[in-house]
Amino acid sequence: MTPYREIRGVLPVLSTPFNSSDEIDEKVLQAEITWVLVQGADGVTTGMVSEILRLSVQERMRLHEVVAQTAKPLGGLVILSAGAESTKQAIAFSLHAQSCGADAVMVNPPISTSLDDEETYGYYASILDKTDIPVIVQDASGYVGKPLSIEMQVELLNSFGKRVYFKPEAVPIGPRLSRFMEATGNTARVFEGSGGGALVDTFHRGVIGTMPGADIPWALVALWKALNSGDWTVIDAIAGPLASLIDLQHSLDAYLAIEKFLLLKQGVFTNVIVREPVGYRLDEKTQAEAERLYLLLRSRALGN
Repeated sequence: MTPYREIRGVLPVLSTPFNSSDEIDEKVLQAEITWVLVQGADGVTTGMVSEILRLSVQERMRLHEVVAQTAKPLGGLVILSAGAESTKQAIAFSLHAQSCGADAVMVNPPISTSLDDEETYGYYASILDKTDIPVIVQDASGYVGKPLSIEMQVELLNSFGKRVYFKPEAVPIGPRLSRFMEATGNTARVFEGSGGGALVDTFHRGVIGTMPGADIPWALVALWKALNSGDWTVIDAIAGPLASLIDLQHSLDAYLAIEKFLLLKQGVFTNVIVREPVGYRLDEKTQAEAERLYLLLRSRALGN
């Protein structure tokens, strides 16, 4: 088995930059990865908010090649999204990620069909059987329409041990996480996956890291450090405006619009292009509120 690094900490999910020709802007992508790691993040991730569902297979693989080639020399952990609508394609994505040198793959279940526990277990087990690197089981219930069962996830952990991590997203996140941790004897390694909005609650329930967006990694790094040191002055200062900012991101397209706006504001992105079609566009008042909360977070997390 290929040796792999322990995965933990702040692992922002990258936003995919596009140029005016609707192609992935690799230069901006490299700048984003470098910037995220300079802010103190432990690594980078790709996922649904990387617009992977709007990329061709070739684009997705190229995205992952650039991410790995950029992040690994800088010492950052690399987690690449490998979920697909068929087990065969998910295995292919996972093997490609492994060949890129990824530290793990994050895998959502198929979203176009409803699987029972046995079929879902088989999907993940097949990926784990064909690869050597760890797999992060992404609940992705907002896309799938129903949460992964605790029983099925416990079975995966019992079968594959430390090669399996988890990213639960079904609500209520905190109580479900506590039930899951209890069912695994507190051995499961879990990431918070609601953009940081549930991080304060889930930290005390046992998460080992968070996978927020890539627009304000400095705020999540400060919050993560404060949680680990028990600095409630900093925790309370950051958690409020962070939750309010996340509340504005009520859909995938709203998330993308705000994230790319903030990346542009910070000089990381050169535009706010989201691949069409989109169901939400940032209006003037929402943009103003996002900017207000961003400035409040900066003053509280960075003192400027």
